[in-house]
Amino acid sequence: MAQTDSPPSAYPVYGIALAVFAAVGFSAKAIFIKLAYRYGVDAVTLLALRMGFSAPVFLGVAALSHKRADAPALQRQDWAAVLMLGWLGYYLSSLLDFSGLQYISAGLERLILFLYPTLVVLLSAWLFRHPITARQLFALLLSYGGIALVFVHDMTGLRLSMLSGAALVFASALSYSAYLIGAGRYIGRIGAVRFTAYAMSVASLATFMQFGLTHPVQRLLQPPPVYELALAMAILSTILPVFMLSAAIHRIGSGHTALAGSVGPVATLLLAYIFLGEQLGGVQLLGSALVLAGVLTITLSQSK
Repeated sequence: MAQTDSPPSAYPVYGIALAVFAAVGFSAKAIFIKLAYRYGVDAVTLLALRMGFSAPVFLGVAALSHKRADAPALQRQDWAAVLMLGWLGYYLSSLLDFSGLQYISAGLERLILFLYPTLVVLLSAWLFRHPITARQLFALLLSYGGIALVFVHDMTGLRLSMLSGAALVFASALSYSAYLIGAGRYIGRIGAVRFTAYAMSVASLATFMQFGLTHPVQRLLQPPPVYELALAMAILSTILPVFMLSAAIHRIGSGHTALAGSVGPVATLLLAYIFLGEQLGGVQLLGSALVLAGVLTITLSQSK
């Protein structure tokens, strides 16, 4: 999680509900994307529409947060960190994810993205020489074994496009993991909501710049269902989950929020089965269970 831990509140059930709703909202993003791709929209255009609908909210929150009397003044290095981490964690990660979803199923995409706690462990071991315990190593083997099981099952023959899609989504998870490691030192001082609003504003600007440099403005003319899906994605899978996540962490702490968020991959599998007609068989469920077990083991060890 990007936010720092907080003491649990007197009403943890509200925090748990917020964490679960946030996880389901984030999980629905892949469903909206896959449905929009049926109308021929490309990844950059769809991302620009999503950011176009959500950016005004984040810009407004950023402006209000900046004017608060108790808001600490940001130094030059703080602004540099916001720019770099917003680009890395919300722009690059989203672009890679949207691109990867052109080639792989929504269920596999969510499982790969859910690996980010394991990537945080591996990056920390590489960058900061943090030792990997035997329990964490076992959790890593479980998680990546589960991904391999689902991937091999989904792959019919040698499909380079599926390999490319999985690689793009994995790079998205890696980008987000690097963001989490870098953001940890700034979020506690700037504030979770304020930092997120700034970072999302940076990501929106980067998205608009890329679209302007690579696409004619006529590409924004899409069938009405694409606008509806982009708006739903902005509200249900971007704006609301971001603030619900911050509220959940404030109430129950980041460790418990991460545990509640484990419903995300399961929600994606069910939603993909209902709305996209994706296969939901024993192999997918077994692979998902292995990934969940591994990630939860990592999360519990970090919480302790």
